[in-house]
Order: sequence, then C-alpha cells, then structure tokens
Amino acid sequence: MARAVVRRFLPWVLVAALVPVGLWGIAQAQAPKTLVIAIGADQTGLDPQTVENNESGFVMSTIFDSIVNYKPGSSLVGPGLAQSWTISPDGKVYTFRLRRGVSFHDGTPMNARTVAADVDRAINPNNPCYVLARKGVDTYDDFTFGNAKDGTVAKMEVLDDDTLRFTLPKPNAPFLSSLAMVWQGIMSPEATKKYNCDASQHPVGTGPFKFVEAVRNDHITVEANPSYWGGRPKIDRIIFQIVPESATRMLKLERNEVQILADVPPADYPRVTGNPQLKLYQQPGLTILYVAMSNDRGPFRDRRVRQAMNYAVDKDAINKGLYGGATTASQGIPPVLWGYNKDVKPYPYDVEKARALLKEAGFANGFATDMMVYANPRGYNPVGGAKLGEAVQGYLAKVGVTAKITQYEWGAYLDKIRHTQYEGFAICGWSGDNGDPDNFLGDLFEWDYANNRQRTNNCTRHHNPAFDKLIQQGRQVTDQAKRAQIYIEANKILHDDAPGIFINHTSQVRAARATVRGFLLNPLQMFFHMELVSLQ
Repeated sequence: MARAVVRRFLPWVLVAALVPVGLWGIAQAQAPKTLVIAIGADQTGLDPQTVENNESGFVMSTIFDSIVNYKPGSSLVGPGLAQSWTISPDGKVYTFRLRRGVSFHDGTPMNARTVAADVDRAINPNNPCYVLARKGVDTYDDFTFGNAKDGTVAKMEVLDDDTLRFTLPKPNAPFLSSLAMVWQGIMSPEATKKYNCDASQHPVGTGPFKFVEAVRNDHITVEANPSYWGGRPKIDRIIFQIVPESATRMLKLERNEVQILADVPPADYPRVTGNPQLKLYQQPGLTILYVAMSNDRGPFRDRRVRQAMNYAVDKDAINKGLYGGATTASQGIPPVLWGYNKDVKPYPYDVEKARALLKEAGFANGFATDMMVYANPRGYNPVGGAKLGEAVQGYLAKVGVTAKITQYEWGAYLDKIRHTQYEGFAICGWSGDNGDPDNFLGDLFEWDYANNRQRTNNCTRHHNPAFDKLIQQGRQVTDQAKRAQIYIEANKILHDDAPGIFINHTSQVRAARATVRGFLLNPLQMFFHMELVSLQ
C-alpha cells in the first residue's frame, strides 16, 4: 500500500518541483495565445478619421468597427455596427438600424447618438473637433461624407436610439462601400473628448481587439475584446512588430518569432513555398505603383515631358527583375477592377521616342531634378521605394535626365508628398480601400475644387477638368455598367496625361506560419476579421 501511495503521488511531486510555487496557478491555466505580425514601418496615428496609411490601417482594422463592415475575405459590404439598412430609390437617403447591447472598449454604449457624435466631427464645421479644420492630418472624411465648404456634405439625423440616417445632396455611388473603410471606423466620442480631439494614440473602438500600448518604432499591442459582438477572438493578443528590413522579417518568420508577414518581397516567395512550416498567401491585388511627377512644376508641366519619361523606362524589365513578373501598368486602376480600359496599352520602352519628345518640349539635352524615395516595403511595392528609384534613375540617365535621389523615413515622406509643393519625381502607389474604381481615380488623380488644391493622395498634383468632370459623373450614376463606361473614358485621358511613370499592379502576398489557421487575405490589404484566426 505504501508503494502504491508513492506511485500515485510521485508525478504530482515532480511537477510541483519543476514549477515555482508562485507560478502554480498560471501553470494550471492555459497560456495566453499571442500572434505577432511583422510590419515594415510604424503607425502614424490610430484615429480612423485623421490618418491615411496602411500601417496605421493594419492596426486600426483590429480595433474598430465601421457602420458597415466588409465581409470576410472580400470587399463586399456586410453588417457592422449596423445590422441592416435601406437605400432610397433615388440613391440619396441611407437609413441604418444599429445593433443593441454593444459598447465601446471604454464602456460607452454604442447607439445612434454616440455613433453620430463621432461622425459629427467629419461633417459639422461647428464641432470643436471638426477634422477638416485640423492642420497636419490626412482624412477620408470629405471623400466619404462630402464637404460643407462646397455644399456636398451629407445631412445626418438620429431617428431614435437604434436608427441613424444620412441624406446626401446628390447620389454618391461609392458611399456604402466607403462607410466600411477602415478610415471610417467609429471612435468612442468619450475618447475624443478625453484627449482634446486627438485620440490618435489612445484609440477606443468596438472591434474584436482593444488597444493596449504603442512603443514608437518597436511595436503596437492589442488584446482580445471578450465582449465582442461578433464573438470572442480565438487568440488573446496581437503584437504588430515594426521590422523595416525584409531579410530580418523573413528570419523572424522562419524562427517563429513572428507568425505573419504583412509584406513579402518576390525574391522570398520560393523561400516560403519551399518551407513546410510556412505558407504563402497570394491573390490578385487592388494595387497600383507609379513614379509621380510634379505636374504643376518644372519640366513636368509639359505633358510631352511626362510621356517621354514613360517611354524612357523599361517597365517590363523592372517588373521581371524586381517584382517577380508583376503586371505592367497603363492607367489608373488595376485590370481586376471593373472600369479598366482594355484598349489602353502600357507605354513601350522606346528611348528614341523619349528623346524626340524631350527635344520637342525644349529639353534636347535633358535636365536635372530630384527624386524622393522611402526604404520600407508597401503592399503595392514590396521591395520598397529605394530599389525602384535606383532602377528608374538608371533608365532616365540614358535620355539625359539626371535624378538626384533623397531617401526619407516613411512618416516624413508622407508629409513631403502630401503637404509640400515638391518638384521632381516621387515614388507613389496605392492599395484599394473600398473596391470601387473611384477610390483609385478620384483619390489619386482628382482635383479638390472645394479647397482649390490637389486631393490628399494626388501626389502628382494632376489637374485636368475633363477628367475631373468624368469622376464626378461616375459618383452620381448608380448603374455599374454606365459607371464602368465613364471610368473607361477617364482611364484613356489619364494614360495620355501621363501624370506619373506607370510601373505595375502587384499581387497581394503575405506569408505566415503553418500553425496560423483561419487567416484570410482581404483585397483591401487590411487585417479585418482577425477574431477568426487561431494558432495551433
């Protein structure tokens, strides 16, 4: 009997000897599951209404819900904070029925009044936190809701605790899709108030994960929201780790120090597919990459010069050498998107044609200018801006154009291309936000007539009234086939205007450990629906 008792209790004695007494309770509990995602640059703010860059969006897409959300793995609109909605026959009135029993992460009830309190800072010039009056912020608010300055702003009404209505002055076909963008996530109005209109480093949403901390140029941590209306996430926390160097990111994935890479250079694809512990996720991308030219300054004011630059660069060779055979671009939207003009072809590589156009424009001996680049990868440019800049620089030299390259940190780069009147070249690109052609053509190449300046992301400062008229028409037509014809015409104008050197459309590619389950690519690049992801 004594030997039986010893045998019965010996395993427990051994476990107790191996586990410190103070950690006994923790050892009995299941260890928290942490997912680490490597991103190439730090966030520049986490208030959806005041920021426009993917790294910020990656994080915000786990923290916030919008009035409507995109369905898992798609750009189709589904329920979000609103369970259902109706649209008037004339396409002007949108009425949303909101969920009951949902709260923001700070405990503030989510209802029509609190959602309206957040949206009010997007549309009401008398709101003390009116976003469009703030200096140094980038916002989609006027893109989605219109602008009071030119009479295009939406009217908002709270009908009762559960019902919110928007009335547009004229139809806006992308409105519903735009409401689902990460940039229209709903912030707790109490957080905005608490932080004096700037909760960009104190985000409070209703989403599947809650903000914990952000350590500059190191990491951002979010933790599971156990009360999430869509169900408690299957992992306990996500850490977005800032790792600028692609080689370091890849090593961290192989060592299981990170479990997902947000950006993967084409050169690393075989390294991922050849490793049974890793998985490559790939699908056609809603992207465009181009080298912007200052359309309103220097030699680039002449369309012939801009066309010459397109002839001077062998884009097919660049795409084969740097981007693993990405599709060479010819216009403002990717070929997977409706409204793409199949009759418009990329500018061929033709040095003599480039020289002839430069001579015709009065630059027979070429000219000297500047080129701004960034180092970190982007979803639309997985090799980073510096490598592309150097490749383009070499081709331009062959036609007498000397481009001096200056590299900037990502945040400083965004400030330069968005808020200064630079002259020369700049590496620009785009990942679609809502799956609508207007999000490319309008966002990237339209003039802002309300403020008599380029739109925030119009880094070429392209300004063609005929093009702008088509974009405005496209928003007011609800029939998709008719809209597609408008964008086909607009893309022909854009090709001929050559506001930038059109480079390519890349695939959307991410890499992950094989132990990551339930992860879905989203065409819009964001980390939506991470509550579905688990670690095995």
